[in-house]
Amino acid sequence: MRYQRGVYAVEFAIVGGLFLMLLLAMLEVGRLMYTYNVLHEASRRAARIAVVCIINDVDIQTMGLFDGVELVPNLTNANLIINYVDTAGDTASGIDIAMVRADIVNYQHQFLIPGFDRIISSPTFTTTLPRESFGVYPVGSSGKSGLIDCN
Repeated sequence: MRYQRGVYAVEFAIVGGLFLMLLLAMLEVGRLMYTYNVLHEASRRAARIAVVCIINDVDIQTMGLFDGVELVPNLTNANLIINYVDTAGDTASGIDIAMVRADIVNYQHQFLIPGFDRIISSPTFTTTLPRESFGVYPVGSSGKSGLIDCN
């Protein structure tokens, strides 16, 4: 009996350490899923804004990325690419535009698990929507056409 005095402390140190590492890994996987959800929503939001706002409006990217609110770290305008494409998927302009495609690319996610500091590249998140008004509404009862202000 005398030789087993510290056995419980050693067992707790081993089991507690493994449990804590497993708990941190589960939290980190949850954070990764949250980040992927935010990136998917950013592509969807940017595509939606692009189909209803004037083409080449400088605020489309800012609005698409949650108006500058940092929901995930290091998500910038450089990660968002908006393309106006025809039905074949080729770049188009003017009346040939059939769809808008918003891509979130090259996002780097950093794990925060102690001793496991890895950076992984996220997949590309793409949303494609059919064209809509592009910020122009038809002639109204007043006989004037107008532009929608997306600012």
